[in-house]
Amino acid sequence: MEREVIFRPKWHRAFCVLLFMMLCFFHAAKTEITCRSCQPGNKWRAQELRLKFDTSESTTGIKREVFGPGDGAVGSGAPSAERLRLRCAAGSAECAPEDRAGHAQPRLQRSTDNRPDEGDAGGSDLDKMKVSNVQTSGEQKSRAGAARSSTRASRNSGDDNDANDDDDDDKSRPAGPAQSQDPGEDTRQARGRRATRSEPRRSGAERRAAGPKPEELKLNSSTFALTGDSSHNQAMVHWSGQNSSVILMLTKLFDFNLNSVTESSLWRSTDYGATYQKLNDKVGSKTILSYLYVSPNNKRKIMLLTDPEVESSLLISSDEGASYQKYRLSFYILSLLFHPEQEDWILAYSHDQKLYSSVEFGRRWQVVHERVAPNRFYWSKMGLDKEPGLIHLETSISEGQALYVTCKLQNCTDANKGKPFPGYIDPNSLVVQDEYVFVQVSAGGRPIYYVSAKRDVFTPMKLPKYTLPKDLHVISTDENRVVAAVQEWNQNQTYNLYVSDTSGVFYTLALENVVSSMGPEGNVMVDLYEVAGIKGMFLANKMADNQVKTHITYNRGRDWSLLQAPSKDLRGNSIHCVLPYCSLHLHLHVSANPYTSGNIASRDTAPGIIIASGSIGSELSSSNVSVFVASDAGNTWRQIFDEEYALLYLDQGGALVAIRHTPLPIRHLWLSFDEGRQWNKYSFTNTPLFVDGVLGEPGEETLIMTIFGHVSHRSEWQLVKIDFRSIFNRRCTEADYQTWHLHNQGEPCLMGVKRIYQKLKPTSRCVMGKTYFVSVTSGPCDCTEADFECDYGYERRTNGQCTPAFWFHPSAMSRSCTTGMTFLNSTGYRKVVSNNCTAGVSVEYTARRQQCPMQAPKGLHLVTSEGTLTATLGANVTFLVFLEEGDGAKTSITLDFGDGHALTYSNVSSIEDGIKHVYRAVGIYRVTATGENGLGSETATLYLHVTCQLEYIHLSAPFVAVRNKEVNLTAVLWPGQVGTVTYIWWIGNNTEQPVVTLDGSVACTFPREGVSAVTVQVSAGNSILQDRKSIAVHEYFRSHLLAFSSNLDDHNPDVAEWRLDVSRVIKTSLVQASGVAEAQLLVSILPGLPTAAEFFLLPDKLLTEGKAEKSAAHLDQLSEVLLGALNQNLVQFTLRPGVQVTVYAAHLSAAPLVDTSKNHSGSAMLMLLSVVVMGLAVFVIYKFKRKIPGLNVYAQMQNEKEQEMMSPAGPPESAAGPQRAAGLSLEILDTELNSRPEASRTARPLTPVSFIRRMFETSCTCDILHRAPHVHRLISALDYLSSCVMDLFCIFWDTKVLSFIPVHVGPC
Repeated sequence: MEREVIFRPKWHRAFCVLLFMMLCFFHAAKTEITCRSCQPGNKWRAQELRLKFDTSESTTGIKREVFGPGDGAVGSGAPSAERLRLRCAAGSAECAPEDRAGHAQPRLQRSTDNRPDEGDAGGSDLDKMKVSNVQTSGEQKSRAGAARSSTRASRNSGDDNDANDDDDDDKSRPAGPAQSQDPGEDTRQARGRRATRSEPRRSGAERRAAGPKPEELKLNSSTFALTGDSSHNQAMVHWSGQNSSVILMLTKLFDFNLNSVTESSLWRSTDYGATYQKLNDKVGSKTILSYLYVSPNNKRKIMLLTDPEVESSLLISSDEGASYQKYRLSFYILSLLFHPEQEDWILAYSHDQKLYSSVEFGRRWQVVHERVAPNRFYWSKMGLDKEPGLIHLETSISEGQALYVTCKLQNCTDANKGKPFPGYIDPNSLVVQDEYVFVQVSAGGRPIYYVSAKRDVFTPMKLPKYTLPKDLHVISTDENRVVAAVQEWNQNQTYNLYVSDTSGVFYTLALENVVSSMGPEGNVMVDLYEVAGIKGMFLANKMADNQVKTHITYNRGRDWSLLQAPSKDLRGNSIHCVLPYCSLHLHLHVSANPYTSGNIASRDTAPGIIIASGSIGSELSSSNVSVFVASDAGNTWRQIFDEEYALLYLDQGGALVAIRHTPLPIRHLWLSFDEGRQWNKYSFTNTPLFVDGVLGEPGEETLIMTIFGHVSHRSEWQLVKIDFRSIFNRRCTEADYQTWHLHNQGEPCLMGVKRIYQKLKPTSRCVMGKTYFVSVTSGPCDCTEADFECDYGYERRTNGQCTPAFWFHPSAMSRSCTTGMTFLNSTGYRKVVSNNCTAGVSVEYTARRQQCPMQAPKGLHLVTSEGTLTATLGANVTFLVFLEEGDGAKTSITLDFGDGHALTYSNVSSIEDGIKHVYRAVGIYRVTATGENGLGSETATLYLHVTCQLEYIHLSAPFVAVRNKEVNLTAVLWPGQVGTVTYIWWIGNNTEQPVVTLDGSVACTFPREGVSAVTVQVSAGNSILQDRKSIAVHEYFRSHLLAFSSNLDDHNPDVAEWRLDVSRVIKTSLVQASGVAEAQLLVSILPGLPTAAEFFLLPDKLLTEGKAEKSAAHLDQLSEVLLGALNQNLVQFTLRPGVQVTVYAAHLSAAPLVDTSKNHSGSAMLMLLSVVVMGLAVFVIYKFKRKIPGLNVYAQMQNEKEQEMMSPAGPPESAAGPQRAAGLSLEILDTELNSRPEASRTARPLTPVSFIRRMFETSCTCDILHRAPHVHRLISALDYLSSCVMDLFCIFWDTKVLSFIPVHVGPC
């Protein structure tokens, strides 16, 4: 019987545990606050909003940001990892700042994973989504397999209640001797590397003798189930705060396959969450809600968005969600941005990149601007911007260009737009935060970052000269200085931290190789955490020798040190950890979701208290993670748990709440009233619950908390309201507080002051309440070297001194230094921003004011405002001139634009806004800037390519080409002059290796018959145009020019498609009229007017057998047939009703674009022109021979009426044709001239007409005529024209002028 009593409950309990673990294992999913048992693991929808939760203070001490699971936001999505990134901006869409607390509420989300996968962006309460100034690193521990690793002593059946919960909560005991522990429970086995302490097993009799188990500590709580929402896997919660008891909760069923919300329910509580009322009837039973927004300035105003897949509308409430009015929308809202001060002013970003504004809390909307970059719009900041309704935005111009524009809320016209930055910026680079504005401009493949402080002019950010950043992210801009993370050219996974002066221009190195990783939205996250409540205190994880170590600073990065590990572990055993070989390392993940805790937390209301998870050793580890707490701002640490717990602040830090991270259901939590030294275990529900998230009333000021969870993966949402007021019996008095001196390992002067805080005594168990505020007294300290950091251009050496970097010249002065004025001459040091030390070494380290000396200009830079080397014809080009050194007020600047225009300015300051110029012609211009004063001069040169838009290209190519004969291809551009142009040719089948030329013509041959394609691409500026032609390649063919009746010109639009269609019609008409086979005929309409065409005849290879003689005869026969049909007007076609077009054979054959002869000479045209020029030159010389001194012309006068020798030819020979006659006359002429004596030959008269004609008939000319038929046509025309002109002139001129020229005439 005893065995049955003892072991049966154990078997029963083990079976239940195993069954429960199997259920948890087979139902895994993630959502926003996350039930651990509901939905298969899926990512959140891509276009989710990034949200600001209005119920919490900042977890980082900077500003509170809450992110939704995906892109988009209450104004924004995650910025690109290649762009500038800011932590948060007041009123910005970049990240939800403190000013817009509570826009769309972050969502709870169910998760059924036994343990979430590391890096999964989907998100249970263990997914650590972060604000943008911290970095997620490390992996979560997997504990599913270790859920039952503890060794438990035997119990009787009466001790088996809540076994599962005991296993969950007792695996890791909190530190301290006063922890609450049931007498019947023994000490658990320690996990990981720590030593174990065993306890002898007790028999049932011993346990019974020990007495009954004392009653467990319970919290005052109530549970409410959201009936009917068991299938809903997401929820969004809003607690109004401001002493209000109203809580709104929107639950949704998000279908990951459809990527949309298919069901929703709206719940409202008016009693701090004790009971809820379903409001679906008030918003419309069929209305599907997707998002919940709250005005950050008036939390009584609620806005609900419907799912745009069903309808696009919004519901507005002004009474904390009690009633709603519905308004239709004409656009889909992707994100909202509330004004930081005006409660009714809202900006909405739509799916079509339009920005809308409303001044009536969404009741009416109007378009502000189009083509706005997502997440790049910001409200103005009072005190900096001129108008409260001003909007800063980035508008897209082209794929690689954008503009920074300022607009008025209600009147954003071109006339009212401002352009604070003179030129284009890189897309998605505008960031407006606090008093700083940042933009990025790429030039020469490198990014240049510009900053404007207090809305002043933009200045390039001055990083150390050889930083050469690949990526830059702005971490914070508070306290009037910028902290930037820069990834340099030799870094891949780490970033260097740089800090600026108050202007945000000059940067010095603060910490090297800070660890980074990709955030859940693809954005870069840097492992840097700013501790809340302690000014100037940061934690960072640095990579050194492939090891990640945690460092701490108390003076804004001036000095860094490792963390001292605790001296004892959780069970009081000594820990031997000696710096620098061993130290404490922390995971700096910050939860951006208010429903879950991150790996580290601190609060402004609890200065000095830091809770974080981490490990002890030589480097940061993701295994054996424990939870540590520091009560003295990180000087000493204590281990409080050896597993990960969610830690929450209660009563403004007067109490701490710990809830274990576990995939199993729990019903207990732990409470500490002495800053984590002692912990007590309390039950908050009777039924174990899968905890999805925890929510407290805004500000951690009250003692009411709501836990969200599920009893099982199929159950409804369970909302457990916990009221901690019952465990406190009084309010705190002055006697309950003590003073605490902030220090750094004993050094009380931090940031130049001694700070003394008033904190609650660890022994006081009382309620501080909402009226409590942190009391701080401070006293100044004398300045020491530790209060100063290295100035720009200086580097800290191993001895601690700041000396100039090798690239920096300390004597160099800014161009703003004018003779007669003073400047601050740096000592190599500058006081840390916000440091308040006085006296001491302040005079020694502070920059000294000196007179500006006169010096020659040096470092003159000339760039365009866009940072490019190209400009558009007829458009304004703005040139910017910068002078690094020299007296800018007395240095004149001369700018020569390279087109014959130049301007001179008396000083540099007069051209700060740039110099504008318009170029009227395309070309490459040498632009020169010269700076000159009495001591010297400096010159800068820029070569500017002025181009115009290429609108059209035409590839001029023959329709038919001869095989293996050279063909000229020409690309014709419009307009003809567009600037520097590159031609890329793909000819024939050579598609892999194109020919690249700078000339618009290229010669080529085609080795095979058939149809070959030619493609040319023309690249001019940013445009690339293309044309393509098909060329028929044949061995033999005949061609003839065609003409048309004049009515065809009236219908010729001169476009390529029209020419192709009409060519097809003409070909059909020719085939029908002549009977020529369609395969042997090609027709091409020529471009231009009047309309002309050319037909090509191809031989029938079957009949001609590929022989030249047969092909020629066959083609002659076909030509006669076609020409006969054309001459008889048999070829006609109807272009359209009433328009009949007749095709004729042109009298002069159009010169083909190819040479069909076998002996082609490329120099034929050159030879012909040389002959013509020579003849004209001789004529001119003779005409003016008497007027040219020293010129003697020897010629023997002959009778001008003497007849030229004519060849005797009989009628038969004359009938042989002109070629035969010419041949005979030349033979006789040649014989007679050669047979005469020299004098006789010399005296033979030769008229200009005869000379030119006979030159055309010489052997070389005959060769030209045979080689180039198109040259023959030109020669014929020139011959006829010259004959007419010269014959007319010969009436008056002496025709013997050329008798002195010996001419050798040979037969053709």
